[in-house]
Amino acid sequence: MKQLPVAGKTLTLLFAAAFLVACSSKDTKEADAAAVAAAEAEARSMAERSAATAAANAANAEQQRLQDAVAAAGNVFYFEYDSSTLTPQAQDALDAHIALLNNNDRSVRLEGHTDERGTREYNMALGERRANAVRDYMGVSGIASYRIETVSYGEEQPVAYGSGEANWSQNRRVELK
Repeated sequence: MKQLPVAGKTLTLLFAAAFLVACSSKDTKEADAAAVAAAEAEARSMAERSAATAAANAANAEQQRLQDAVAAAGNVFYFEYDSSTLTPQAQDALDAHIALLNNNDRSVRLEGHTDERGTREYNMALGERRANAVRDYMGVSGIASYRIETVSYGEEQPVAYGSGEANWSQNRRVELK
C-alpha cells in the first residue's frame, strides 16, 4: 500500500474534518467541533515532527559537508624551511578543520615534525613551534585550548627518507590526529 507524505496526510485529515462539519446536524455540532479540533491538533503535531525531521536532516547534511571538506583538505600542514609560520595553504586547510571542530566537542593532537637538517635539540624545538603555531591559529579561531594537545617529534619520524628538497619538504609538517 502506498503511503502518503506528511503533507498529504495533513490535508486528508483536514478534508475529513471539514466533511464531518459540513454533513453534521445541530445535535452533533459539539462532537464535530471536537473532531475538527483533534484533526487540527494532529495536523500541527505532524507539521512539528516534519519540521524537526527537516532540521535534523539539514544538520546531518551540514555535518557531512564539513567532513567532506576536511577530507579534501587533509590532516597534514606543510612549512617552509626553518619556519614555523603557517602558509596560506595550511591556513585554508586548517579553516576546514576548525569549521568541523566548532560543530562537535572532539579533541585533537598536533604532531610537529622537521626534516633532518639541524641538531636534534633544534629540530625538537622547531617541531614544537610548528605545532604551537597551528594550535594558536586554532585558538584564535575559537577552538578551546583544552581540546588541543601538541607534541614535537622533531626529525624522529620522517615520512620521506633521503636527502634533497623533495624529501625534506615532506618532512616539514604538522599532522593533526
